[in-house]
This record gives sequence, structure tokens and C-alpha cells, in this order.
Amino acid sequence: MAWKIKKFDEMTVDELYKILELRSEVFVVEQNCAYQDIDDKDQHSLHIFYAEEDEILAYARLMPRGTNFIDALSIGRVLVKKKARRRGMARELMELSIVRVREAFGDGLIRIHGQSYLQEFYESLGFVNKGDEFLEDGIPHRTMELQ
Repeated sequence: MAWKIKKFDEMTVDELYKILELRSEVFVVEQNCAYQDIDDKDQHSLHIFYAEEDEILAYARLMPRGTNFIDALSIGRVLVKKKARRRGMARELMELSIVRVREAFGDGLIRIHGQSYLQEFYESLGFVNKGDEFLEDGIPHRTMELQ
């Protein structure tokens, strides 16, 4: 199956349910991080995901300026389901997300809060670290930017 990119109101109820379930599986259960995932940003974002046999394996949320950052586009909730890792899917997801966030919302700066252990991965995509490490929901993160 190919990558899908949808606005919030274009997703089926089943797709939305599976995405929220996977975000909870990865960010809440796997990373042992209790946080409020529903944040009123989904309605303003594009959602990119990959599924095989009706199972979503990779996902990211693409946000316009003013949604996560006043002055920058953003990519967030980036994840690959545990059983689908080590297949190059994260790189493909991010490369496609970079292109599509700019196509949808205009060229310009992309800013992310990436988990610190993924700093080298994001740097390999052209992102630059822009500050000290900080805790977000108890997990070390870094602000990174791509011009």
C-alpha cells in the first residue's frame, strides 16, 4: 500500500481510531510516558501514514505555521510501529513529510522537538540542533530546524 496524506476531516473514523491507538501504543505505553495526546492540533494538520493489510505502521503529523510554532512549519508525532522498524520507513516518512509539509503550507523553516536519542537521525536529514536538551513529558528532546 502507498503512503496516504489526509486532512483531519478526510480521515475515516477507522483511520483516526487506528492512528490514535498507535500514538498511544508508541508514546504512552512503549515509552512509559503519561501525557495528553489529544491537543486540538490534529484538526489543523495533515496526517501522513502508511498501512499494510489495514494496519498502520508509520505516521506523522504535518503542521502549518501557527499550530505548533508561530513562525515555523512543524512535523510531529513521528512514529514507526515496533514490528516495522529497521526497514527504512522512518527515513522515508520524514523525507516525504518534509516535502509535503512545504507543498501544503508553503516553503520555509521547519522546526521540530525531536527526541534526543534521534538527534543524529534528524541531522542526517539536514536538521540542525538549536539549543540545549530539555524535557518534554519527561523525555529528553532537542529543538531542531531545517531551512
